[in-house]
Amino acid sequence: MNKTLLIVVNVDWLFLAHRLEIAKEALGQGFKVTVVARDTGRKAEIENAGFQFINLNISRLGVNPFFEFKTVYELFKIYKTLQPAIVYQVTLKPVIYGTFIARFLKIKSVNAISGLGYNFTDKRRSYVQQIMLFFMRIGFNKKYNFLVFENEDDYKELDALKIINNKNNYRIIKGVGVNLVDFKHEDFVKKEKLIILFPARMLWDKGVREFVEAAKILQEKYFDKIYFKLCGMIDKGNIACVSENYLKQIEIENYLKWYGHQKDIKYFYKNADIVVLPSYREGLPTSLIEACAIGRPIITTNAIGCKECVDEGLNGYKVPVKSTIKLAKAIEKLIVSSKLRKAMGIRSRQKAEAEFDKKAVIKEHLKIFNEMI
Repeated sequence: MNKTLLIVVNVDWLFLAHRLEIAKEALGQGFKVTVVARDTGRKAEIENAGFQFINLNISRLGVNPFFEFKTVYELFKIYKTLQPAIVYQVTLKPVIYGTFIARFLKIKSVNAISGLGYNFTDKRRSYVQQIMLFFMRIGFNKKYNFLVFENEDDYKELDALKIINNKNNYRIIKGVGVNLVDFKHEDFVKKEKLIILFPARMLWDKGVREFVEAAKILQEKYFDKIYFKLCGMIDKGNIACVSENYLKQIEIENYLKWYGHQKDIKYFYKNADIVVLPSYREGLPTSLIEACAIGRPIITTNAIGCKECVDEGLNGYKVPVKSTIKLAKAIEKLIVSSKLRKAMGIRSRQKAEAEFDKKAVIKEHLKIFNEMI
């Protein structure tokens, strides 16, 4: 029996951050796993984990037709050579290109729609989006095309756009999950200032500007009591990238600071008192489910993907997208009440245990792979 599983992701670090455990379980169940992604210097980590790795010259930003055609052709050659039993495609470009190729070569595909990305955020309607939709309609029109969504809204949007085909099966799996043992519940750390943490890539669509502006609103009243911290990489491969110059300019000594990418993000969760992500749209944000597991109150937006992480008034608050004043008011509610922060932190942990267990996510994915086989 052919049990070759090809995992296609746009970049190596995303595979390591979000799909590694799924791939390990597949390997343990007898699949031969090959990872295809752009190598940014982490190829050795993937190979050392037991997987074959193939570099794919793919650009997350690019819309140059010549370059994109080369990427599709390169991917076509990989699929045709390996003839996998299943291709598991993650993020939109691999999903769009890969499913189109898989239809032509009659290869079974599983597509992880981990958010609809920049071109579907903030009601954007661009020619790039129209091209994406065109290829998705063609590619999805095939048997053995399984779709995995992280939230119900993304499924409904693609269904309304007539992208979902009656030949497709789908399942809602809430994000990539969190290791509840590794990210165990932690008591709040006593310190001079409360820490309000923004843990995400530095993208405008993540709500960086809104977080900074909320900090400025609260500065005069709470300067001696709170500290706003941004932790995350500058993602130059994303069109919504925030510049390093901006992140340095907004720093206020002992009050507001960007700490860059952190390998040990758990340390920052543990030391945080409130976790904030005012994003415009997500699949289901890993940073928030990790913060839930640690046991921290959450403030996010009522945007697609974000709202699934908060039960309003129980483990946090949801505010409208881009509403800086309401964001500041929600943060203030938690600043002034240690009792509320503790109660919401407990609720967050309970929510993580009930909805975001990584073991359940891995089990669901392997069930899909085996069903496809």
